[in-house]
Amino acid sequence: MSEPAAVAPSDRSAAPAASGSGPAARRGRAVPGRAEFLAIIAMAMALAALGIDTMLPAFDDIRVSFGLAPGSNAVAGLITAYFLGLAFGQLVFGPMSDRYGRRPLLWAGFVLYAIGALAGALAPGLGIALVARFVWGLGASGPRAVSMAVIRDSYEGDQMSRAYSLVMAMFILVPVIGPTLGAGVVALSNWRLLFALTAVAAVALLVWSFRLPETLAVDKRRPVGPRELVATAKVVLGARATLGYTLALTAVFGAFSSYLASSEAIFDQAFGRRSAFPLLFGALAATMGLAMLTNAKAVVRVGNARLSRMVLVTYVALGVVFVAVCFSRGGHPPLALFMVVLAGLLCCFAFLTPNLNTLAMAPLGHVAGSAASLLGAAQTAVGALLGTVLDRAFDGTPRALAVGFLVSGVAAWLAIRLLVTAPGSEPVPSSQPA
Repeated sequence: MSEPAAVAPSDRSAAPAASGSGPAARRGRAVPGRAEFLAIIAMAMALAALGIDTMLPAFDDIRVSFGLAPGSNAVAGLITAYFLGLAFGQLVFGPMSDRYGRRPLLWAGFVLYAIGALAGALAPGLGIALVARFVWGLGASGPRAVSMAVIRDSYEGDQMSRAYSLVMAMFILVPVIGPTLGAGVVALSNWRLLFALTAVAAVALLVWSFRLPETLAVDKRRPVGPRELVATAKVVLGARATLGYTLALTAVFGAFSSYLASSEAIFDQAFGRRSAFPLLFGALAATMGLAMLTNAKAVVRVGNARLSRMVLVTYVALGVVFVAVCFSRGGHPPLALFMVVLAGLLCCFAFLTPNLNTLAMAPLGHVAGSAASLLGAAQTAVGALLGTVLDRAFDGTPRALAVGFLVSGVAAWLAIRLLVTAPGSEPVPSSQPA
């Protein structure tokens, strides 16, 4: 079978075929259709979200289990440790997938994910739990980095952004139902069973992913090592547009990671809606899913770069409104107004994530795995650290979160303005061959 690295734009309805040297091709195994192909990628990426969203309603149970004070924000470290593992692991999984192919590294990530989840379930205290969460994040980084590389192998230009949007729209099912599932498991049992069940989910995805074709042909594979990683970093840093879009995405991800870590405490302490948290969080996630489905259509009509700039201006404007809302009434604004403005910001984030990722990756097809790992690691690590700064500023109100959203929007706009649209920066076409 032919190599899938460049699916013809006129044949987007077909799934990428297995490379001629891949296992599926050698054994004559049927490859999944486009819908199943994207579903596998979506669920592989969603596994990272599963390790976060299902545990948010379990924070109170974890505080009691580890002897922490009620309302203690120390449990937010479980989110930060996970994000740091997610960031560091991508520096390993991405380059290794360029050398050994996508499938083996995807499988290795699933296995490590399950190990970290089980270790977390058995942790006797917060310290061990933090280490387990870091390992858990390492495992989650495999499917994350490899999935991005698989999309880059298989699609190009605006179609790549469309495919990524469709993947993210399926991915968002986890944040929609995750908190409710987590709350249900905790109500029936405890947080330790919840952690163990995520390991079961990783094993199930491992089995399903055996149907995924290898998208990187043998003759496209590259050596792996510090020298090659440094060379890739030079390529990434040398592309002003890639750097600008990466910095922009890192900035907005910082605010988003703070939202993930502090949302449970905000709805509890600022609004007194602890019991409604899974429903409220799921509703916000559902709006993001709708935004991603809308983006999948809009990006083809409008184009990545133009759409991203339009949405970013909207994001900044909503950030200003969000600050005004969250500083009203002593930091305790009406819940309905808070939800509406926050939903708008999260919808903007849902538009920006696939489009900025696509724009950043567009010139880097020849080093897709390594580039995806470097960009993903930078976005996740710096974003998580920025989120931690905002978490520490939490005062029982959403004011710090609001400031974080506004500052992140301005920083993202400046990154694109100075590095992408400034005189002397290279243009990024909306479509580019893989």
